[in-house]
Amino acid sequence: MENQPNSSTVDEFSYPLVVDLDGTLIKGDLLYESLFDAISRHGWRVANRDILKRISKSGIKAHLSYYSDISYPELPYNEKILQLIADAKSEGRKVYLATASHRSHAEKIAESLGVFDGVFASDDSVNLKGTKKAEVLLDAFGDGAFDYVGNDESDEKIWKHARRAYSIGLSARPSRRLSATHREHIVVDQRKRVVPALIKAMRPHQYAKNGLIFVPLLTAHQFTLGAFVDALLAFIAFSICASGVYLLNDLLDIQADRAHPSKRKRPFASGQLPIMTGMAFIPILTISAFVIAWFVSLNFFLTLLVYYLLTNAYSFSIKKRMVIDVVTLASLYTLRVFAGAAAIDVEISDWLFTFSLLIFTALALLKRYIELSMRLDNQLNDPHNRNYKITDLPVIIALAAAAGMNSVMVIALYVSSDNVSALYRHPHVLWGLCPLFLYWIARSIMLAHRRLMDEDPIAFALKDNRSWAVGITSIALVFAAL
Repeated sequence: MENQPNSSTVDEFSYPLVVDLDGTLIKGDLLYESLFDAISRHGWRVANRDILKRISKSGIKAHLSYYSDISYPELPYNEKILQLIADAKSEGRKVYLATASHRSHAEKIAESLGVFDGVFASDDSVNLKGTKKAEVLLDAFGDGAFDYVGNDESDEKIWKHARRAYSIGLSARPSRRLSATHREHIVVDQRKRVVPALIKAMRPHQYAKNGLIFVPLLTAHQFTLGAFVDALLAFIAFSICASGVYLLNDLLDIQADRAHPSKRKRPFASGQLPIMTGMAFIPILTISAFVIAWFVSLNFFLTLLVYYLLTNAYSFSIKKRMVIDVVTLASLYTLRVFAGAAAIDVEISDWLFTFSLLIFTALALLKRYIELSMRLDNQLNDPHNRNYKITDLPVIIALAAAAGMNSVMVIALYVSSDNVSALYRHPHVLWGLCPLFLYWIARSIMLAHRRLMDEDPIAFALKDNRSWAVGITSIALVFAAL
């Protein structure tokens, strides 16, 4: 190993401090960060023939480190550990980084922070964890001649040879065991609750988008208890499925989110939620959603399957493709309407399909406009995970306005068609929808232009009183026309 001190003798007051990396210095695990970053950048090309030559944990770590591009200064460092390191340096003690992560990561982190006197790390042939790490540190410093900071049960093999054991985020049982066997056990930080972070990552506030599933109940006049129950089950299935997709999308976007002024606070990007937890819940949520969907109807199950495949295609590839990403987002919103129709076994009219596609295209374009304008205002470069440039802003807002105004034209054409008189006793009342939607779309565009709207127009609308007034009035007009 490189940068190892000569350990024949250690002054009583100069014990080196050895700090673990994953889950200790940083609130995360570089193995899994490298995995999702590599997949995000290179797709399934990461699983090429080279990985077959490296079927070992150390080999896989080396393989992923080659294909990933981690932004080390933006990693979620633990402030308490940084302070512990600063205190040790102020006392004149040497500080070393010892990690099971690949050396390429460890050395770049050490270079970025500039506080370590040496690095112990895994390489292409050695996975420096547990017993192996203990052997290396014993050889470097001697038994009981170093302090060690760790976070995992595998670190018990190292703590038993350390003069002082610092633990962070250790679960209750191993923490008690360490206190019982080590007279100098210092708890730097308790284990954090992951449930609030998990719920936040599942984005329950986005479930309101799935309210589109109930639209066919209104447009097809299906006001029965059975239809409502089916639509409600469809809403639950769609929401659970969407949460699984959000978790995967956030895992793939960790690096991009950390470079974003607001998205850096997301649970994975900030290190509040362990990546392993997210990986475990993705299949749980997805399977649960499809089990519920199966009991609703076969057509709904197939619609949800199309939604799931399309959203994953969006996460892995489509979101990086100009305009195709916007059309896909609009299609995903429109699929929610189709899903609602499939759940209650009614057909979607051509009018509703066209209106949905146009208005959701407008909102998707508006979302891109808001993201790019934020980058412009913060003097950031063009996003690397989107195929848009800041100079595209005028074109994007023009396309959003065009799609939005055309959606109102579809309403007008529908109200003047023969279909309406067969469904409504007072069809002329529906003309009131046109000025309402004209106002809402124009106002949304103006607010986005003035930087007064959040990154997601639909999320903004859910918190906006005037948007609620437009929505409630529109529903009232439909009922008044019946």
